[in-house]
Amino acid sequence: MTNRRNFLRGVSGGALVGTVGTGCAPPTSTPKPAGRDYFAELGLTEFINAGEPYTAFTGALMPQQAVDAYAYAASRYVRLNDLHDAIGKKIAEMCNCEAAMVTAGAASGLTLATAACVTRGESQAVKQLPDIAGLKSEVIIQKAHRYGYERAVLNCGVKFVEVETREQLENAISDNTAMMLFNNTNDQAGQIRVAEFAQLGKKHNVPTLDDCAADVPPKEHLWEYLDMGFDLMTASGGKGISGPQNAGLLLGRKDLIEAARVNAPPNGGGIGRGMKVNKETMLAMLVALEVFLARDHEAEWQEWERRVKLIADEVSKIDGVETEMFAPPLHYHVPHLRIQWDEAKLGLSPDDVKKQLREGTPAIELRSSPSDRIELGVWMLKEGETETVALRLSEIMTPSA
Repeated sequence: MTNRRNFLRGVSGGALVGTVGTGCAPPTSTPKPAGRDYFAELGLTEFINAGEPYTAFTGALMPQQAVDAYAYAASRYVRLNDLHDAIGKKIAEMCNCEAAMVTAGAASGLTLATAACVTRGESQAVKQLPDIAGLKSEVIIQKAHRYGYERAVLNCGVKFVEVETREQLENAISDNTAMMLFNNTNDQAGQIRVAEFAQLGKKHNVPTLDDCAADVPPKEHLWEYLDMGFDLMTASGGKGISGPQNAGLLLGRKDLIEAARVNAPPNGGGIGRGMKVNKETMLAMLVALEVFLARDHEAEWQEWERRVKLIADEVSKIDGVETEMFAPPLHYHVPHLRIQWDEAKLGLSPDDVKKQLREGTPAIELRSSPSDRIELGVWMLKEGETETVALRLSEIMTPSA
């Protein structure tokens, strides 16, 4: 079994051990608060996030600048519409688009975008949703793009019209078409690829929405799909951007963003009334985006590769273990580690390893993966946690003498 002191001594020959590359994603560490330990009081177990910024894992941790902005806003009053206007303008400038708004997560962005395309901000239509009578009620989507988060669109009372080919899409467009929806993560699954989908929307004057919820980084995704011709796009604020977990971004055409705003708080009576974004979240989201865009993304990528290599090098010492570095093409597009092994040699399954990590001290969570392997995301790890994960895996996976 690996000895902790010898392991740390072994990796300490490189200057990068326990460090974070210049400009890399916050947080590098989380100091213990001087006051109450609220999670301990509640009987909760903290864990090392060797997975993803999943909602179930409470997303990413905010940089200190965003935490400070949240606290700043918490002690001051401001008119909410004025704040929406000012922050939307700033974010639009940063993302090189016509208009922007902070939403209550990416899913609320889907609902508000759909409501915008259906109602176009007309007051009676806004009050009417999800009653779709007399309004455009169809949303075109590729069959291969149906997915779990589509409920956020259907909440507006619309129905999907499924297509598979370009010809089918063009034939499906009618006077009843409110919007065309593209699930960015499934780009390679459908016959109509992302740029062509946007172009077809332009050709037929139908608003297009690209759901890029977990497809940032890279930062270019915040504007390149709009540059292709999409009218709207939504992204999660609390994943790769490291903003508040209950925040999202809706970016795009000015008239549609304005219509989305009419359907959202502080306005009453719209379908988005329950999707409130407070002043603290809005300001923290703006600051988190500033920090994200200013980071050294090349150095950040190299740091993530270093973390993957450190863990891979350690577990590869175990007979029968194979490792592979990979980066998903769109969803969580950052370096990850895949680990597979001969279960007969190790005497344990991937589920056994996941269980021991989850129930151990410290508790460690991994990303979702097929049952024949484990997969790790390293980009949510704090300073020193890479070494801890490598050590725990080695301890668990090394066969007993």
